[in-house]
Amino acid sequence: MNSLNRTKGDKAFDAVNVTLLTIGCLLVLYPLYFILIASISDPNRIFAGDVLFLPKGITFDGYGRIFSDPGIWNGFKNTFLYSSLGTTISVTLTITAGYALSRTDLVGRNVIMIFLLITLFFHGGMIPTYLVVRDLGMVNTIWAMVIPNAVGLWNVIICRTFFQTSIPKDMLEAAQIDGCNDLKFFSKIVVPLSKPIIAVMVLFHVVTHWNSFFDALIYLNNDSLYPLQLILRNLLIQSEVSSQMIGDIESNQAQLAVAEQIKYGVIVVSSIPLLLLYPFLQKYFVKGVMIGSIKG
Repeated sequence: MNSLNRTKGDKAFDAVNVTLLTIGCLLVLYPLYFILIASISDPNRIFAGDVLFLPKGITFDGYGRIFSDPGIWNGFKNTFLYSSLGTTISVTLTITAGYALSRTDLVGRNVIMIFLLITLFFHGGMIPTYLVVRDLGMVNTIWAMVIPNAVGLWNVIICRTFFQTSIPKDMLEAAQIDGCNDLKFFSKIVVPLSKPIIAVMVLFHVVTHWNSFFDALIYLNNDSLYPLQLILRNLLIQSEVSSQMIGDIESNQAQLAVAEQIKYGVIVVSSIPLLLLYPFLQKYFVKGVMIGSIKG
């Protein structure tokens, strides 16, 4: 609309929208900003409530204590392992299942979809699931973190819709005339043309595995297998700060202040890898989601 033809009502509407969106952004961004400035502020100033908008008494001692703790590094290692292995398994199964279900010549495709859709509404529950994982011998192993929730039906449906709308049937028929079998067609043609949806699935599953702590809480008893998020949970909820981090501080009050700074620092440290990954996948994100979310 030409700016000369805008009415006072249009301008008022825009002003209200901008105001509300600005307030919403501030409400979302301020807690993140506060965590960042608190992680580099004097712990005594944090404990006293002096840190609100700017860091006070800037110090990186909290990060030094975090990175000197072997438990944090072990948590990072485990989380990278679970995220990389789990994402590889999940994306592979999700993409292959979505492609198979997108093929109209798959025998029993509708019946399979009905059985899969039932799982969206009915679930065995936590205790039966735990018993299955235990009987399969996966308790206290890395497989308990990557196998039980390897495939999400909603993601399979998104992939199926993507393949139905983006891979023309004529392309398959032309490839078959040239002697291309299904496996070669999928690996040589479908996968290269599916970078947007693969990138979206990678992002979804990396975030899911990186932020996962509940499965570890249920299935893992060995501290050496704990992911970073479970260590972070113990720090934030149960205040289980490692004695190696604050063992050199004698005063209980000082220990509490430093522990508070360490909590903020661990949140920042655990968020950095995802913040670094997102820009590389962002260009595929909107395209993949939009194509996979519509039919026809």
